[in-house]
Amino acid sequence: MSIKELNQETLNKQNNHWNTNYNERNEMFGKSPSVSAIKAVQIFNDDGVKHILELGSGQGRDTMFFAQNGIKVDALDYSEKGIAAITKNAQIAGLTGHINGKCHDVRMPLPFEDETFGACYSHMLFCMALKSVELENLSNDIWRVLKPGGLNIYTVRNTNDAHYGQGIHRGEDMYENNGFIVHFFSKEKIKHLSKGYKIIGIHDFEEGELPRKISSIIMKKL
Repeated sequence: MSIKELNQETLNKQNNHWNTNYNERNEMFGKSPSVSAIKAVQIFNDDGVKHILELGSGQGRDTMFFAQNGIKVDALDYSEKGIAAITKNAQIAGLTGHINGKCHDVRMPLPFEDETFGACYSHMLFCMALKSVELENLSNDIWRVLKPGGLNIYTVRNTNDAHYGQGIHRGEDMYENNGFIVHFFSKEKIKHLSKGYKIIGIHDFEEGELPRKISSIIMKKL
C-alpha cells in the first residue's frame, strides 16, 4: 500500500475516531480557551482584525472565545459532531451572528473567495494526519483567502515532543498513539511552509499531559 493510500485510509478513520470521542466527551478539551487563542485575540485586536477563519475548530472552545471578544468566525472542522457542538453552543450563548460553522476536509480547496479574511487561526490542525504536500496546498490556499497583510497563526506539536518517533509510524513525521495520528513539525518544516509569508515569530511552549511540546507560528501574508 502506498503512503498516499495509507494516509487516505487513516485520515478517514480519524474522522470516525474524532466523532466517537466528541460523542463520548462533550467537552473533550474543556470550556476554557487555549493559551494560543488568548494570545491570538490580543494580536487580532492590535491588528484590527474583525473576521477570521478558524481551521480545526473542534468543539469550539476557541471559537466561542473569539466570538465573545467581538470577532466574527468562520469555523471549519472535519468532524460533524464538532461542528454540531459549535452550532448548539453558539445558539445557547446568543452568538449565532458571530459564528458560522461548517464541516470541511482541508485537503479540499477552502470554500471561500479570495482575500476574505483578516486572519486565519488553527490550533493543532496542521499536525493532523496530513502529508507534507497537503500541508503545502493548505498553506497556499490560506494565503489565497487572506487579505493583503493578513495573519496566519497556527500551532503544532514539534519534534521535541515525547510522542515523536513513538507508536505506529504512518509515513513522513506522522505517528499514531492511542488512536490519534499526529504530524510532528521541525523548524525546517515550519520554514518550508512559510512561502508567501513573512514569519513574525515562532514560540515554543508546553500544554496538557506529557506535557505536549508545541510551537506557535505567527506569519503575515506578503
